[in-house]
Amino acid sequence: MRHGRYPFIVGFLFAPVTLYVVFVIWPYLQAFYISMNAWRGFAVPPRWVGFDNFSRMFEDDRFWRAVWHNGLLLITLPLITIAIALFFAFLLSVGGKSKRGDMAGIWGSKFYRVVFFFPQVLAVPIIAVLFQTVYRPNESGLINGILMKLGLDPILFMIEPSLALPSIIAVLIWQAVGFYVVLFSAGMGSIPKDLYEAAELDGASRTRMFFNVTLPLLRDTVQVAWVYLGIAAFDAFAIVNVLAIADGGPDGATTVLALEIYRAYGKNDFGYASALGVALFFLTITFAALTLRVTRREAIEY
Repeated sequence: MRHGRYPFIVGFLFAPVTLYVVFVIWPYLQAFYISMNAWRGFAVPPRWVGFDNFSRMFEDDRFWRAVWHNGLLLITLPLITIAIALFFAFLLSVGGKSKRGDMAGIWGSKFYRVVFFFPQVLAVPIIAVLFQTVYRPNESGLINGILMKLGLDPILFMIEPSLALPSIIAVLIWQAVGFYVVLFSAGMGSIPKDLYEAAELDGASRTRMFFNVTLPLLRDTVQVAWVYLGIAAFDAFAIVNVLAIADGGPDGATTVLALEIYRAYGKNDFGYASALGVALFFLTITFAALTLRVTRREAIEY
């Protein structure tokens, strides 16, 4: 039986592994190769230039500005999103009492989960277009229209450089929170209610229950959420491309690495664009590996 098991395993894995190599691994290898070449189109053969594209990248001010913005996103997006999502998930899971006196979610928690998840149903470009209306700097803008009717000056969300990136971060958080509310709610639903009841009998407040019971048992879920949000922070292309002005404007205040790759491809500078892509690849992989390494621990059984 063992002799016949291995051909079955190989035959079962052959198709998916082949597809993965052809459509994932091979494009990566091609990108690494193109990043070592000067290439402006399919009609002209690539010209080998070694690490010149990477040298040019390290001397490019827009590259370092994009890295800085991705770094800010990497700190703020996971931190704020996870904090908000944990708060709402805790309320929706164990923030209230059932008719029998057991710990349960607040009234209407199922409805609120649907409301929170709604932004996930919308395509990202649609969300960006929606917030173009919200951030519009005249009376037709949702926020500034109210402010101007009250006699106040409009807020130049996407025009003022100091406000442009925080405004985009706010959109990214708004778009992501609902998914993680549902994710954390599912994780909290798997925690035995006996633990909460025991903590309540010991006189623990809801805040103490959250930090001493919920958060430790939800650590693996939070870890996964942090990695996913970190990868999203290294992207943020669609929101920036649609919502920001003038290719990461104003004055490059919202540019990110993914947008710089898009700009380079738009100029048919495929070698430099691939070099930027390689940099983004290694930054993302390094972040994910370090996060999993730092937060690794033994599982808690309950």
